[in-house]
Amino acid sequence: MVPKIRRGSRTHGLLVYLYGPGKRDEHTDAHLVGSWDGFAPDPGRDTSPDPDPKVTLARLSAALDLRVKQAGTTAPAQHVWHCSVRTDPGDRRLTDAEWNTVARRLVHAVNLAPEGDPDGCRWVAVRHADDHIHIVATMVRGDLRRPRMNYDFKKAQAECRRIEKEMGFRQLRPGDGTGAKSPTSAERFKAERTGRPEAPRESLREAVRQALAGTATEEEFFARLREAGLRVKIRNAPSGDAIGYNVALPGDRNRDGAPIWYPGSKLAPDLSLPKIRRRLAEGGADQTTHPASTSGRTDWSPPARERRNATDIAERAAVLLDSDHDEAAGQLVGLGEILDAVTQTSPAATRAELGAAARSFERATRSHVQAERADTQAIRSAARGIIQAGSALGRGEDGGTTAMLLSTLVLVTIAAARWHSARGHAQQAHASRQTAEHLRAAYRQAAATPMQALHDQGRALPEAERCAHQATIRAALPDGVMRAGSSSTKTDALTATLAQAEHAGHDPKALLQQAIGMRELDTADDVNDVLVWRLRRLAQLPAHPGEATRRPQAGTSQTGAPASRTNNRAAPTAAARPTTSDPGNRPPRR
Repeated sequence: MVPKIRRGSRTHGLLVYLYGPGKRDEHTDAHLVGSWDGFAPDPGRDTSPDPDPKVTLARLSAALDLRVKQAGTTAPAQHVWHCSVRTDPGDRRLTDAEWNTVARRLVHAVNLAPEGDPDGCRWVAVRHADDHIHIVATMVRGDLRRPRMNYDFKKAQAECRRIEKEMGFRQLRPGDGTGAKSPTSAERFKAERTGRPEAPRESLREAVRQALAGTATEEEFFARLREAGLRVKIRNAPSGDAIGYNVALPGDRNRDGAPIWYPGSKLAPDLSLPKIRRRLAEGGADQTTHPASTSGRTDWSPPARERRNATDIAERAAVLLDSDHDEAAGQLVGLGEILDAVTQTSPAATRAELGAAARSFERATRSHVQAERADTQAIRSAARGIIQAGSALGRGEDGGTTAMLLSTLVLVTIAAARWHSARGHAQQAHASRQTAEHLRAAYRQAAATPMQALHDQGRALPEAERCAHQATIRAALPDGVMRAGSSSTKTDALTATLAQAEHAGHDPKALLQQAIGMRELDTADDVNDVLVWRLRRLAQLPAHPGEATRRPQAGTSQTGAPASRTNNRAAPTAAARPTTSDPGNRPPRR
């Protein structure tokens, strides 16, 4: 049940709209379902001998405005309180009597007309559709004082949550005031008329968010906005310093032909210029270009190399999320940037699902939790590296490393859902779970070819070698970890990976134990797939089986973990780096 509150100054004009046909003839059988005293004139159900709806509507408007006229100059200029209340499409149809109850509870909750108060404000509830009503009230009490209506929106939301529970409706998730503003009905109708798939506000929010992904400087951010084809207007103080910015879509104009500008703060709370500056200051992306990634190999393509780098860094973000520290709030912002970066550079086959994942996770990046030490340079630099490396082809090593990254991001977003749930962030937790579903769909598309090749290679192994590696898998994985339906054919890809790691000079048993110990496996849809990608990263094996395999380089342990890393962009933050001396800092196992 969704309440939307507005304020205005024209009681009669609003009633004309509510009792009229609507903008698209969507209003049918308009009538009152409730009023302040139960006897208000109803233009839709007038039973007088010679009813005239216009006359009755004028009488209703005059009755609502009576106290406003009596108050004279002490009445508020915006004296009309208008609240529409809509049920979910899956909820049952309410009777007029039930809608009357809903209206009375809401005007009581916001202190317009408290139950039993003879001086409460005058109000009516108009129904002109099956799924919603409009409550119209005038904000002058019978004693000619103004009602105390602080936080009316929050109070209406809270009352709707109670009504949903009591009436058995779909229960919406309470927000915390950090969500982005939804398009208005006028913006949605205009988008439909002009053939746009979404309102300009939503298109601009996504474009600005993508321009910010991995950006190192304010100047680069504005340059990216212009490169994306947006109109950009910088707002300057008298001193000449920039204090804000506005963006507009080309072709989106008002009736006078002028561009329709949106300030960044009106697109989303974290897209105002001051908050963008704080993000750049706390976790400025590394601007230097690194010829080698954390993987230690320079023969892979730049997109593949940067995706491997991002996978390692995403794993560290997951460790911080699992630790349940508030410092993880900064990592969520960086994860959102990685998703935006991958979306912009992904092949067409996965772009739709990745775009949906990035849009969903945008809600999960904002909450009232503020990290005291928001060190996000590594994760923001990973996003920058993906963008600078350019688009992946979606096949060969590029396609394999994309699947590798998506497999990790699924588990990271599940960790984000747990982190938010522990803090009561219902909307953010739901958004994280939605993101995981979109990432799973994108992963299945990206992983189909490389995983099939690995399955084929596993089945082609000599029987003795195949049995030996499968015995290693059974011995290493605890009972209950493998999903239902797992069999020797399900583990063919994992078997092939262990065989390739052994041929490259690694100890398969030690390597498998290291992969299992990296993070929990309980939330994985397919444990085999998760372990395959972990092993291939640890052993520096190609993500696509058709690529060449090399033996470990000097300075690399036999289990595949590099002995040292000189790439400062790959170095984990102090908060995210596990230490072997403190068991409490190790990745949690569940």
